[in-house]
Formats: sequence, structure tokens, C-alpha cells
Amino acid sequence: MVGDWIEKYPDAVKKIYNAGHEIGSHSDTHPHVNNLSYEENIEEIEKSNDKIEKITGNRTNLYRTPYGEYNQTVIQSAKDSGYYAIHWSLDTLDYTGLTGNEMWNRIKNVESGDIILMHNGTEHTADSLDMILKNIKEKNLEVVKVSDLIYKDNYTIDVNGEQIVKTNN
Repeated sequence: MVGDWIEKYPDAVKKIYNAGHEIGSHSDTHPHVNNLSYEENIEEIEKSNDKIEKITGNRTNLYRTPYGEYNQTVIQSAKDSGYYAIHWSLDTLDYTGLTGNEMWNRIKNVESGDIILMHNGTEHTADSLDMILKNIKEKNLEVVKVSDLIYKDNYTIDVNGEQIVKTNN
């Protein structure tokens, strides 16, 4: 969640959290993080997380960068602050106004391990979510929390935000 959205919709944040959903930082102001310093990147993550904690009573260790931007500064600032930088593998393009069926057509080849990008506050995302989740489950896939899906040890993150398991060669 972005900091300004958290401030604007604290009741929604609490409702989402109380429903058992995992919440992660998506920065405080949604800047182009590749243009920020190491310290500014940390500040963006921490300010958002402070707002999450104020409402939920818990901090997160997940961070999705705005615009999917990654560089070594972004990755290192998240890592040094104790955050797992998360990236998606499938993009619904919901922020462009696509309908639920159009979103599903974009992600219908979803496979185990995929992370699907969707946004709150977009035109058709909320009213399409039940259909998309039903379609995913019909493919015999289980919807899990991001923290249950990502690598937490023995990995690197490339500049595209992809987690790569380290091999012992």
C-alpha cells in the first residue's frame, strides 16, 4: 500500500488486514525510485510501513517498488532495511481500465509461482476479482500470500526485480 492511500483510507486498510490479507509497503509517495538515493529509498519504504503499523499494529517486511523499477540502490536499500523486494510475473493492466474478462485474458496462462499485479482503486479490479480468483482455482492453483511464495534465503534479486535462487556450484 502507498502511504497517501493508507492515510486516505485507514478503515479500508484495517478491513483488508482484519480479513487476513497480507499488506506490504509500496512506498510512501509512489516516486520513481530509480532516481532516489539510498537514504531516500529507505525513507519511502519506512514511512509507508510506519503508516501500516499505526493502523494494523504490525509492520511488514514486503516491499513492491513503484512502477516495477529496480536498480542496485533500490534493491540494496530494501535488503539492508530488512525488506523483501517483490516483483510481479503477470500484469493485468487493470490500471488501464480493462474489464475483468480482458484482465483474465492477459493472465489466463497463470502458473504455480506467478505473482499477479493488480491495483486498488481501479475501475474494474474490485468487481472482477471474484471471477479472476474462481478462474485461477479452476486451474487447480492455490492462491497464497506473497510471503508464502517468495524465496527468503539463498537468493539474489536482479535489476528486473526477479528473485533468483543461488546455486551451489
